[in-house]
Amino acid sequence: MKKRLSSPPQCPDDVDRLQSYPVKLMQHPEETAHQLLKQINQLIATKPATMLMLQELAKLLGTTFGVDCCLVTVMSEPSTESTSAYWCHEEYLGLPQSEEIFSTEQLLMELNVVQCAPEPLNIEDISTIQKSLENGCQSLPLPIKAVLAIPTRFRGKNNGVISLIKFHPHNWTQSEQELLKSIESSCAIAVAQVAQSQLIADQQQYLQKNDQYQNLIKQLTVLSRSNLELNQMLQLAIASAAESLQADRALFIMLKYTDPLFRNRTKKQIPNAKATIVRQWTKDIQNLSSSTSDILNDQSFVIAECGLCQHIFADSVKPIVINDYAQQKDIVAAAPQFAFEQYPAMLLMPLESQGRILGFLVLQQAAARTWQAAELNLVEMVCAQVSNAIIQSQTLRQVQNLVDERTAKLQSSLELQAKLHERTRQYVEQLRELNELKDEFLSNMSDRLRYPLTNMMMSIKNLRLPGITADRQNRYLDILEQECSKEINLINDLLTLQKLESKQATPLFKNIDLNTRVQDLAASFETKLAEKSLNITLDLPKDSLKLQTEIESFDRILQELLTNACKYSEHDTIVELQANHQVNQLVDQVIIKVTNTGRGISSEEATYIFDKFRRGKGRWTPGTGLGLALAKSLVQHLNGTIAVESTQIADSDLSKICFTLTLPQFADESKLYSESD
Repeated sequence: MKKRLSSPPQCPDDVDRLQSYPVKLMQHPEETAHQLLKQINQLIATKPATMLMLQELAKLLGTTFGVDCCLVTVMSEPSTESTSAYWCHEEYLGLPQSEEIFSTEQLLMELNVVQCAPEPLNIEDISTIQKSLENGCQSLPLPIKAVLAIPTRFRGKNNGVISLIKFHPHNWTQSEQELLKSIESSCAIAVAQVAQSQLIADQQQYLQKNDQYQNLIKQLTVLSRSNLELNQMLQLAIASAAESLQADRALFIMLKYTDPLFRNRTKKQIPNAKATIVRQWTKDIQNLSSSTSDILNDQSFVIAECGLCQHIFADSVKPIVINDYAQQKDIVAAAPQFAFEQYPAMLLMPLESQGRILGFLVLQQAAARTWQAAELNLVEMVCAQVSNAIIQSQTLRQVQNLVDERTAKLQSSLELQAKLHERTRQYVEQLRELNELKDEFLSNMSDRLRYPLTNMMMSIKNLRLPGITADRQNRYLDILEQECSKEINLINDLLTLQKLESKQATPLFKNIDLNTRVQDLAASFETKLAEKSLNITLDLPKDSLKLQTEIESFDRILQELLTNACKYSEHDTIVELQANHQVNQLVDQVIIKVTNTGRGISSEEATYIFDKFRRGKGRWTPGTGLGLALAKSLVQHLNGTIAVESTQIADSDLSKICFTLTLPQFADESKLYSESD
């Protein structure tokens, strides 16, 4: 199937600016291409991704190239509909559609669809162009005489076609071909956006229908468990099914066999049975003709006189689907109660139980209709529910257990679908978060890799200059060494994280003097702190505190915390470093707190501040986002914990940010604290 749109309406106000400076092909080709690309990109940025945007694109291209018609086609997947939008010159808008029949295959062969690339078009491209012309050019006012077409490619695949059409013979110039080729990629983006928008709309419509169908099945499940009489349930079921599928007419037909042993019939044997319409639902009974109304008054017919019903038995209980009875090649005799003159489309689904046909559910449409697979599945489930209800009514308690079992299976299926839907939603959310992390990672890593390499490259070039002095040589060599160190440190950090996460490293514990270690680390940061006019204060136990830990990991953790405090502290503030000993659940612990004054950390940022490549929003200080992630991994490596807390200062926009590091004092966490210690 295909969808075609007529020429666009009057341009809305938001695209008037696109037409206020039309591009002329008489300009320099590069200037023309630049201006046209600018207008196309502006159109993509300002218009929603709908067919109206393609119509505006077709008009922009048509007026730029000075053609009679421009066709933009979205080439969808084979299972979906292709859509086309075209623009015609105003002098052709009032003309009636041409009655001349043309073959697009002949057009491609005789009118020489000009290729817009130095290399030959392949068969797929020719097929794409041919399909585009077949789908989109059926309503043009005049026959096509000349075509300049190019398939648009997005991510290596054809996703559409741009066709420039002349209703008179025309020789396309090389500049026109090159211009069309130069805008192909931008047009491909517009086509891809519209195709994606259509796909999302189709999926939303599918989900909406699926929810509606599930609600119908749930409703029928409730009805089958209720104490309603069979006739009441049939009426509710037929009305709900017909309304859900937007049918114009629905029938419940029950069978009464004259041969009680027909259950043991041979294959393809037609039974002696009488069919009776027990329930009927019509969307608008007033539209029925008088002759049709008279036919419906007779509610019964014999199976032997209805070829359609006989097919149900002959074809192993398969449903009958008729999209348009008038277009059937082999017209099968049908009972007059089906009223095919009034309802040419029909879906006939058997009501079956344990190999025995109890009757039929019939859905009909006043116009030709294509029944979808999802609709067939829904009707099949409806029939299963109704059949269960019929058996329940006829056999009472003998089949009550069977009905409950089938209903439980259906409910389980619905719950499983709901769980799968929720799981899918969670997967989509996880993929979205991973995609954001990837973007942040690429952005940070590109900066961290590009800038040092740029400095190194400049230093190398300067070193190669003739007559360079020894001082400048040493300066450039120092720059090379510094930038190389940055790159090496970045790679080492990544390798360390990978090693820690894979649990390949085993900590090597040693006893250290905590007071001395902390004082040495704080002293090493005095120069960095002084650059921002920061001071550091130490609050350590009076008595020297022993700590059993891995020295290298411990030093790196404090270095990252102090580095973080230097980066994000306000000028002329104090960085506080506090250490103390406490006992928690009879386990000796060392608590180290690093506190600085700066912009507060929101509760949302606190949830991911220790994640790799994640940084607080609005923090433009250079970095990769690996520091705190590495610190957390090292803390876990030492069997400790780390947390952050942000407390706003009264009457100020600043906050106190405190990182709390908790480590076991001894390597064996299970060692109990005793009073003798």
